[in-house]
Amino acid sequence: MSKLIINIKELIQIRDKELPYISAKEMNKLPSIKNAYLLIDNGVISEFGKMSEISNFKNIEIIDAKNKFVLPCWCDSHTHSVFSGNRSDEYLMRIQGASYQEIADNGGGILKSSRQINSVTEDVLFFESKERIEALIKCGTGSLEIKSGYGLNYEGELKMLRVIKRLKESLPIEIKSTFLGAHAIPKNYKKEEYFKEVVKDMLPDFADNQLIDFVDIFCEKNYFDAEDTKILCEKAAELGIPSKIHVNQFNSIGGIKAGVECKALSVDHLEVMNKNDLDLLKQGKTMPVLLPGCSFFLGIDYANAIDLLSNGIPFAIASDFNPGSSPTGNMNFILSLACNKLKLSTEQAINAATLNGAYAMGVSQTTGSITKGKAANIIITSEINSINELPYFYGDNLIDKVLINGKEFI
Repeated sequence: MSKLIINIKELIQIRDKELPYISAKEMNKLPSIKNAYLLIDNGVISEFGKMSEISNFKNIEIIDAKNKFVLPCWCDSHTHSVFSGNRSDEYLMRIQGASYQEIADNGGGILKSSRQINSVTEDVLFFESKERIEALIKCGTGSLEIKSGYGLNYEGELKMLRVIKRLKESLPIEIKSTFLGAHAIPKNYKKEEYFKEVVKDMLPDFADNQLIDFVDIFCEKNYFDAEDTKILCEKAAELGIPSKIHVNQFNSIGGIKAGVECKALSVDHLEVMNKNDLDLLKQGKTMPVLLPGCSFFLGIDYANAIDLLSNGIPFAIASDFNPGSSPTGNMNFILSLACNKLKLSTEQAINAATLNGAYAMGVSQTTGSITKGKAANIIITSEINSINELPYFYGDNLIDKVLINGKEFI
């Protein structure tokens, strides 16, 4: 089925297929065509250009995008969007001054989400998560990474990964599954005992059952250290599974070094950085992923995006959607935070949320830009005057339509 979008005010993020990500130097540029058209055939982008050069297409569905911008869907490369219930009670505790660690020490945090996950059936978890993700698609998300990590035992992690597999099969967007068994240490376990179970039992079994695309670990004080990170990532690499890891959220404890040495696809958070961390990130192709929604909700420092750019280091932005520290997966709000708090230009933020986000979840060859042959995962905005209005009107929904593989998602 063919579809033609005409009279596009501006077609944003036009790239060559060979480009895997946008370099730091180029992140302030957003190639576009004004007064454009875009042709979709069988769910992929087949042609685009200026309206003045359009061919005479017949018997084709037309979408008139007069006064509207068209750009690729958001690529959200870091979420924990499979969970049950929420942790709104902790929200009040945090407002009253409790820290992330204090809440965790009192039975909240990740361990609370673990109890919630383990108390519901797989079907309940699936339908609860599916409804949540459908809402994200309507906000423009066209690719999504989802982590396990709230099971914290074999059965619970398996339940989460099975749910993610079912979501892949039932939703039209690209979903990547990340095994985050090393997210926290379960109650009544010693770290070494539980970590051995993650590495020796869970990881190989889940890999054998083709349930995971990536592996992750929370490299942080009171959780797992840099040596644990290397052990897990190296074991995953032996199984052909790349890593995407949590590092430097509250402390710099060698996680970036471990990630770069293990050729991790991404290192995520980076609220706390030092010169050595920056020097390490210059050495490889590991993509930093910044999570401003978490900083906003927890009231902690934001990652220093400008420092990364000035050191020639590109990055992605993602939502970190989870029930405890970033309870939104709305990438439009994340775009606004990136501009307002990370001090990015609109162009830099869009690059970070599209093609660089796609790279950080291994899908930049098929999505993340307006490129011939890529999936027609498209945002059509409402009538706006400038692309800058997307981050500027941070509380408004400026999306008219979302197309996934060329079909409107309703």
